[in-house]
Amino acid sequence: MSVYLSSFGGAGAQFFDNNGVPLSGGLIYTYAAGTTTPQATYTSNTGSIAQSNPIVLDTSGRVPSGEIWLTQLLIYKFVLQTSGGTTIGTYDNISSIAGSIPTISDFTGTGSQTIYTLSVSPTNLNSTNIFINGVYQNKNSYTISGTTLTFTQAPPVNSLIEVSYA
Repeated sequence: MSVYLSSFGGAGAQFFDNNGVPLSGGLIYTYAAGTTTPQATYTSNTGSIAQSNPIVLDTSGRVPSGEIWLTQLLIYKFVLQTSGGTTIGTYDNISSIAGSIPTISDFTGTGSQTIYTLSVSPTNLNSTNIFINGVYQNKNSYTISGTTLTFTQAPPVNSLIEVSYA
């Protein structure tokens, strides 16, 4: 599992109440975007230690670990509250700062080959971009199942096929 720094309170952020006072004991709840389903965040870039949910801010209004790390490709909702449970703000559809780093696979067309094997499975069809000789290929010109990329028509002989995917 890869984790990336959160764009919401990522590193060293300080949170305040509506009067500008550090949010001592404040609470940050983390959910899957658009829901109230809890979603884990992590204390460091290793992704090995999950934050508590809610994250309880220290006396200066900061995350105790100093950082919030998010699972790659997941989208989050954050709810910031006072220590007494009063909501200060809700922030939905938040992703990590780095987002996802794409994998690039290059192939050469043979004029007859329609099936190619990728090094890892893409997350979904929408996370792929394919170019043949630098020309973007519409998503309806290929399918992906696991690591198998299948074109509806074989790319031309000696064509450069670049597949970018997350």
